Amino acid sequence: MLRLSTFLLLASVVLPALGQAQELPILAANNQANQRTGKIRGVIRTSDGQPAAFVSVGIPTLGKGANTAEDGSFTIAGVEPGTHELQVSYVGLQPQRQTVTVAAGQTTRADFTLSESAADLSEVIVTGTTTINRLATASKADIAPLDQPQSVGVVTSTVIADQQLNRLGDALRNVSGVSLTQQRGGVAETFSARGYSIGIGGGGGSIFKNGLLSNTQGFPDASTLESVEVLKGAAALLYGNVSGGLIINLVTKKPRYNWGGSVEMRAGSYGFYKPIVDVYGPLTKNLAFRVVGTYENAKSYRDVVTSKRLYVNPSLLYKFGEKTDLLVQGDYLRSDITPDAGVGIINQNTDAQLPDGTPRSRFINMNWAYNVTDQASGSAVLNHRFSDQWRLSAIGGVQDTRVHGFGAAVPNNAIAPNGDYTRTLSAANTGERDYNGQLNLNGKFDTGFLSHQLLVGGDALRIRTTSTTFKYQDASGKIGPAYDVINIIDRSKYVERTDVPSIIDTARTTSPSYRYGAYVQDLIALSPKFKVLAGVRWSYQNTEQTSISNLDKQRQRGGPTASKVDKAFSPKAALIYQPLPLLSLYASYANNFTINTGTDIYLQNLSPSLVDQYEAGAKSELFGSRLFANLSVYRYRNNNFAQIAPLDQYGKPNGNTNLKELTGETTSDGADVDISGSFSTNFYFNVGYAYNFMRYTNAGTTTGSPINGERLTNNPAHTANASIFYTFDRPGLRGLKMGASAFYTGQRLGGNNNMVGQTPVFNRLITLSGFTTVDLSAGYTYQRFSILAKVSNSTNTLNYLVHDRYSINPIPPRQFLTTVGYRF
Repeated sequence: MLRLSTFLLLASVVLPALGQAQELPILAANNQANQRTGKIRGVIRTSDGQPAAFVSVGIPTLGKGANTAEDGSFTIAGVEPGTHELQVSYVGLQPQRQTVTVAAGQTTRADFTLSESAADLSEVIVTGTTTINRLATASKADIAPLDQPQSVGVVTSTVIADQQLNRLGDALRNVSGVSLTQQRGGVAETFSARGYSIGIGGGGGSIFKNGLLSNTQGFPDASTLESVEVLKGAAALLYGNVSGGLIINLVTKKPRYNWGGSVEMRAGSYGFYKPIVDVYGPLTKNLAFRVVGTYENAKSYRDVVTSKRLYVNPSLLYKFGEKTDLLVQGDYLRSDITPDAGVGIINQNTDAQLPDGTPRSRFINMNWAYNVTDQASGSAVLNHRFSDQWRLSAIGGVQDTRVHGFGAAVPNNAIAPNGDYTRTLSAANTGERDYNGQLNLNGKFDTGFLSHQLLVGGDALRIRTTSTTFKYQDASGKIGPAYDVINIIDRSKYVERTDVPSIIDTARTTSPSYRYGAYVQDLIALSPKFKVLAGVRWSYQNTEQTSISNLDKQRQRGGPTASKVDKAFSPKAALIYQPLPLLSLYASYANNFTINTGTDIYLQNLSPSLVDQYEAGAKSELFGSRLFANLSVYRYRNNNFAQIAPLDQYGKPNGNTNLKELTGETTSDGADVDISGSFSTNFYFNVGYAYNFMRYTNAGTTTGSPINGERLTNNPAHTANASIFYTFDRPGLRGLKMGASAFYTGQRLGGNNNMVGQTPVFNRLITLSGFTTVDLSAGYTYQRFSILAKVSNSTNTLNYLVHDRYSINPIPPRQFLTTVGYRF
């Protein structure tokens, strides 16, 4: 498939010459067709000179149209010669019209300036137009949604506000196929889609903030975000070693050149309260600022569990001129939460099951357990527009994450059939510092009869992690991790300890790694109906040997694993067919890679596993971009999945689990559909459904290999979501808002997948039933004041979220939440 991608890239250069020489009759025919029609190009800006993104531009009499990109530009191809009326529309705004004359074989320029300012346009987004087919900045290339051969989901600021979302996981329930899982100890959120999960740290993460890789330990604050973007499917071309299922991009709120803001107080069940402040405005003619801050304090439906969180996000935007601007952002998060490994699992390695009759509130960690995260980041984005067709973006950032925690170790193989649980001590003192850099060049140009939308870029990432090991000492001087014995079913059975032992650092491990990547992507319009997207990335990763400082012995040594270099090419190719201006069909191939640990039987480092992805889909915009629908079907196949080698290099049975071979296989099949609409500033809705079947398809028969045909854990077969909000504008009811949201997570497997030859031979899987939660909302707005209330999980459904066999946490019960706000 790399050859196919290379061929398509070469074709973008070779085909124009071939077409002009008339050596390709089909392309020559397209050239003649393009010579009989013309194009309309332009840029739409707001009254204060800002680009107007996501605006609908069209010729109603011809049924042709387009949406503006992030920079406000648009192109309408295949326009018949003559005089036409071009219409610009945006949900909630009065349409504008302009008469244009198009000549055959030529491009006509048509620019618009909206009567609204950027703030006015943003206000419309906040109050009504929430679910139109938004362009995702995570795609890096400003490709129009109908031209993007990939399933994309965007959770807008309006959805975040109307659903009163506090956590990232709550926001992602609005994107089909994305399911929430748990970090061990319940101290962070992780997610999965299409059978593949993502980590929270820079080393294996797939969560980005404004395009830069972000560690999400301590929970990102969703209430302060402008939007959440999800690219489903392989994104290795743009981001390198990320999950094949999805990447998530958190978009923070940006400064504005007009004064404004809001003050809110959010309060709810279990002593929850959260003030939120958002202030923005100009400091000078060219310099604007914004500060968003929040403080959160809450108890929990889980006994003992509490949380205290402080978050602040200041930013500055400076205009050097009409073409160049610099955005500087920073944020700081302090999260002090109680680590919670859930209710525990009995017989984890034999016949795993949930403890019978365990109440939703039962807590099995120590009452004094804590987990504190301090995280700070800073970034700068320099944008320069050479013209309406060419722009350059340079991004740099640094993030520092520190975690301190102490409590019980996760209940790994520790809970007996009668519920007895021997609690052992576990502490954390970790750090991660990430340095990010990106450079992206976007350009639009023609070569002969071909139109190009080009992206050329590169990125670099340095990650340095540290972790500490400990020994523990109680008041009597006894050293050891054993703490006490409790019974998770009958807590009165034993007298539980309450003292806090001392922590003694014994060793600190430092793990540095580096990543570099370069990529090129081109969207080529072969004709008004046919387009090709092709690109390739080269990635280089160097994981250096760890260094270990023995603190109790005052010496330093190298870690057990030598330095490792991984390289991979990541191609992508897609064919896009648009039989109608508002309908797009596509078929694509892409791959991503996963880094393997261990060695082959000759003690050489394993190469990355390459995962092939095949996808086909359809996208449509109707009713002036007020309704958007997306359908995609896919297959992933990793046919060089790493598994334990049956024999060593001498032909003898292998008992070393570190010796592996790339002979296994996993397969993931599925489909997802999203429909969203916003027919006025009063009404919007979204509906989604996804199916996935991720399983081992060639896992071998060697002891320790997965079971062929077994579905992977933490991947629900079915997920669905639906949300609807309506604001009344008739006299007597004006300002009243009503809404409802429902989220379904289907049957899935918890625990651990079974292995060939495991002893004893019992089922390590836990079958979890599907469940639905329904949230009901109602609110009222009067002038600048508003109040919005929500009852979440209104049916009080009980079910569980699972990380693996160590952490299984019940979902929240029915809760009440309300937000009182004032906008100025």
